[in-house]
Amino acid sequence: MSLLTDRQQSVLDFVVVRIRNEGGAPTLTEIAEEFDIHINAARKHLQALETKGVLTLLPGQARGVRLRKSPITSRRPDLLTLPILGRVAAGAPISAHAEFKGEMLFDRTTFSPQPDYLLRVKGDSMRDDGILDGDLIAVKRTPVAENNQIVVARLEGELTVKRFKRNKTHILLLPRNPDYAPIVVPADADFAIEGLYCGLVRSA
Repeated sequence: MSLLTDRQQSVLDFVVVRIRNEGGAPTLTEIAEEFDIHINAARKHLQALETKGVLTLLPGQARGVRLRKSPITSRRPDLLTLPILGRVAAGAPISAHAEFKGEMLFDRTTFSPQPDYLLRVKGDSMRDDGILDGDLIAVKRTPVAENNQIVVARLEGELTVKRFKRNKTHILLLPRNPDYAPIVVPADADFAIEGLYCGLVRSA
C-alpha cells in the first residue's frame, strides 16, 4: 500500500474527523473550502485516497465516502480521541455518572492543557464565561485547582461546573450568571475536584 502525501493525509484527516464528529463525510465543496482548492482538485485527492485503499467513493452521492480499515487510517498519533462521559450541571448539581456517550476526534492542538474527556453541559449558570446549555466541555483530570479556575467538582455525589474559590474558612463554587447563587461547600461535605475546564465544543 502506498504512503500518503502530506496533502492526502490532511484531506483524509478532515474526512475522518467529519465522519466521527458529525456522522457523515464532507462534500467536495466543503473539502475544497477547507483547503482553499478547486472542487476538481478535491475530487482528485479523494480518488487518490481510494486508489491507495483508505476509502471508497460511492458514485452519485454528495457525501458518498466510506472509510476502509487500514494501517494508514489507524496510525494517527497526532489526533486526540476524547470520550463523552455524560453530563455536568451549569446550574444545580446533577448526578455524577461516568456513562459512555460516544467519542469525538480532535487535532491535539485544539485544547490547552490537553483534556481527558468531554461532558455535556446542562444549564446556564456559566453563561457569562461563554459556557452554554448543550455545550460539550473538555476536562483534564486533576484533584487540585487554583482560585478562579473553572472546575468540574463533585459535591455529595453530584457534578457541577463552576469557578473555584477557596478562602480561609470555606470553599465556594461560583456561577457566572447573576440568576444563580454561589454554592458554599460545607467543611464536612463529600467534595472533590474532578478536573479543570480546557475549552468547549459547540454544535452549529
